[in-house]
Amino acid sequence: MMKLLKVCLVLLSLLMFGQYFAQMESPEEKVRAVFSLEQNGCDAFVVAKVTVVPSWHINSNKLPPGSFSIPTNLNINASTGVSIVSGVIEPKPIIENNADIDEILSYHKGSFILKRKILISSDKDLTISGSFSFQTCNEVKCLPEFIMKFSLPAKACAMSKEKIDSILTGAHTTSANENTQGSTNSDEKPFITKPIENKNANKSIWVIFILSFLSGFAALLTPCVFPMIPMTVSFFTHRSKNRAIGIRNALFYGFSIIAIYVILGTIVTAIFGPAALNALSTNVWFNIVFFILLVVFAISFMGAFEITLPNSWLNKADKASDKGGFIGIFFMALALALVSFSCTGPIVGTLLVESASIGGIAPFVGMFGFSLALALPFTLFAAFPGWMNSLPKSGGWLNTVKVFLGFLELALAFKFLSTADLVSQAHLLERELFIAIWIGIFTALAVYLFGGFKLPHDSPIERLSVGRVLLGITTLVFVAYLIPGMWGAPLKLISGFPPPPTYSEWKQSASSALTTSQEHVEGMHEGVHGIMMFDDYDKALAYARKVNKPLMLDFTGWGCQNCRKMEETVWNVEGVLSILKDQVVVASLYVDEKKELPASEHKELEYAPGKKMSITQVGHKWGFMQMSRYKSNSQPHYRMLSPDGKDLDNGPADFEHHGNAAAFKKWLEEGLKLAK
Repeated sequence: MMKLLKVCLVLLSLLMFGQYFAQMESPEEKVRAVFSLEQNGCDAFVVAKVTVVPSWHINSNKLPPGSFSIPTNLNINASTGVSIVSGVIEPKPIIENNADIDEILSYHKGSFILKRKILISSDKDLTISGSFSFQTCNEVKCLPEFIMKFSLPAKACAMSKEKIDSILTGAHTTSANENTQGSTNSDEKPFITKPIENKNANKSIWVIFILSFLSGFAALLTPCVFPMIPMTVSFFTHRSKNRAIGIRNALFYGFSIIAIYVILGTIVTAIFGPAALNALSTNVWFNIVFFILLVVFAISFMGAFEITLPNSWLNKADKASDKGGFIGIFFMALALALVSFSCTGPIVGTLLVESASIGGIAPFVGMFGFSLALALPFTLFAAFPGWMNSLPKSGGWLNTVKVFLGFLELALAFKFLSTADLVSQAHLLERELFIAIWIGIFTALAVYLFGGFKLPHDSPIERLSVGRVLLGITTLVFVAYLIPGMWGAPLKLISGFPPPPTYSEWKQSASSALTTSQEHVEGMHEGVHGIMMFDDYDKALAYARKVNKPLMLDFTGWGCQNCRKMEETVWNVEGVLSILKDQVVVASLYVDEKKELPASEHKELEYAPGKKMSITQVGHKWGFMQMSRYKSNSQPHYRMLSPDGKDLDNGPADFEHHGNAAAFKKWLEEGLKLAK
């Protein structure tokens, strides 16, 4: 029976860790592409020889109507001497009706060739550049969209403008059936095998892991957890016959701690899907409830009361830990989790709220990072009890750590209240008031660290430690940094937390004073950094046609933290700001705008086969547009359109791949070239 239990536990651990690392797979490992140029005089084909590993596939370029998949594309950058004649020429795709997701799939697998015809009209040799974008999927999941860039040399071929116009006028997209499948040469290498700004991919997941890992160490330094380390060492010392058994038991104990918390994160992931979490993260009442919850947690950490679990739970877990073997060790870990709940509960609750708002495997990753940091010291000290002599003694410093975390919880709580206020547009917690509250909280924290006042459970302070003084100075420096924000300073260090500068009682005169060539028309308003923008697609497109400028669609949200980071740290950079102010028309479409549409505009529309959405609010209209037209439901999401409303071939931009000024500026410049 015990052997069977061990086997089950091993299989469970492999399954859980396998699911985690599977999510970290890169499309670069699944698809290989070799790019070449087939030139015959002035006619040429840009060719991509693609090979997809077994059991995986990429979507076709031409997808069935209403498909929610991301199409494969072979983009060619517009440049002098190059004219695009055809769309993507692809082999006949595999068509499959997937009943599980109620969608018709169209995809390619194995080895095949994609082509796109161009016309060269240059009296000098030139370079053809572009990108190959695709989404990689298997039977159970799809990886994020991936982009490969290529650059191909072309020979000069002069041609008159009249002949070019004649060819382009009579040109038509080659049928997919005109192409034949091919295979790649294993000796050939692609021109580029890295995605654009791949270092930013999965940034949010890694941030959650790092913050969770640090939170685990913070929880370790609380009065509920730290004193349990000697108890744990004593427990294992008495039941381990030799060093080998002691190390084995300690490792299983650490694994049990991780398993308990990871299962909690997995349950959250299973109950809530990304779409539901995205809706919840901008729900007014959801954010108000968690504001109240975090305030309660903060007050508890400061010593007003303790949040504890029922004694019956603790007694049962404690009795079960007396059993022998791995079962007893597992329940010892469970007893640790239950006993320390009054200190770890608020931290875990905050992590789950933050990670759940991101969706996907974020709750799983958050709990893994937290429990890993929490389990490491217990495991190491249980395996090597001699290290106990190097630990500091328990004392009042543990309660100071707990109070410090309480102040951080209180500050974070107002982020949720701010989101509720932004989404409802109540203007009760504008930027100045939010910053003033943070100044008050962190000033009080600095005074506390310097011994200005005591809270319940604090020990008498005979003298301040060096660490406490340094932490107090750091807090005061942070307060000094916040103060200019009351008068319009950007505060890039905390961008995304306070409301945007446009949601304030006072607007930045410096931004407003910047010149712009755009006239003020109906539907246009001054946005962040003095950019004149629209919040309605039709009005923005009409104005773009009038002034003959490309239109940039900014799918955003009042509760979108990454949207604020883009606006406050990327949009205001020299070069980017001038383009947004003078060379494009900007339409910021808020998908969580709660303003009701007239009853005559209420409708139910299908954004994918068999999937409908009720359109009753302004935000519903823009959310439907993003999902049905661009197959995306995350923000920020940027697209560039020609003045006549056609999507340009520079593709989408987002926070993950364009979260820095250089990448976003390059994307804007590519769109401007294509628009010309």
